[in-house]
Amino acid sequence: MNNKLRFKDLQEAAEDFRYLLNRGYPRKATLELVGNRYGLTFDERHLLHRGVFPSSDSESRRKKRISIEEVRNKDLAIDGHNVLITIEAGLSGRPLILGDDGFIRDISGLSGNFKKTELTRQALQLLSAVLKRIKPRRTLFLFDSPISKSGELAREARNILKRENLPGDSVAVKVPEKMMIGFLGVIATSDTAIIDQSKKVVDLAGYIVKNLPLRRLKSAATYSIIRWRKKRGILGKK
Repeated sequence: MNNKLRFKDLQEAAEDFRYLLNRGYPRKATLELVGNRYGLTFDERHLLHRGVFPSSDSESRRKKRISIEEVRNKDLAIDGHNVLITIEAGLSGRPLILGDDGFIRDISGLSGNFKKTELTRQALQLLSAVLKRIKPRRTLFLFDSPISKSGELAREARNILKRENLPGDSVAVKVPEKMMIGFLGVIATSDTAIIDQSKKVVDLAGYIVKNLPLRRLKSAATYSIIRWRKKRGILGKK
């Protein structure tokens, strides 16, 4: 991800993109139109794609989002790679976007090329600490088996659950989305397709990123969350 983002142009492009989406224009064609209008780079277009939505979609997703405290004594399914990649982005200081729908997302596009590193271990430790505190009734980690080392990740997450005496399991499956969609408990993800087909969702990764202890950071990660302004002005970082 190129860190030289043109915040002023992005703010104006985001408002135009949102305006057209709210009037029913198709997302892909509208992103191309707005991107060409402002001469946006691939990274800048990806940022808009990950963070700007029609107001109706944003409102619907916000209604499904529950607080971290409300997860207690509920079944929890964790979208493994989605959550880990977002936490790792926070740890490394990579840019994150706070979307119109209130969910924090990684904007590096790493999912298909995800590789387990030391940051993965740290992210799992942070997840473990939060799960131990909020005490879901049962936790199910779901990893995408076509991604490299998914089986190892599933084993590590399973070991964490056992070590912390947390009821649950961890598996790597070919299409984890099929297991998450229709899940009767709470889903931890920022994936829009899954959110739109779920009843209760928690932004577990977003919560962890916003509460990262400073000693964990490789750089100023608390200042890497990009937020849209409500009106034209400077787009900034927290």
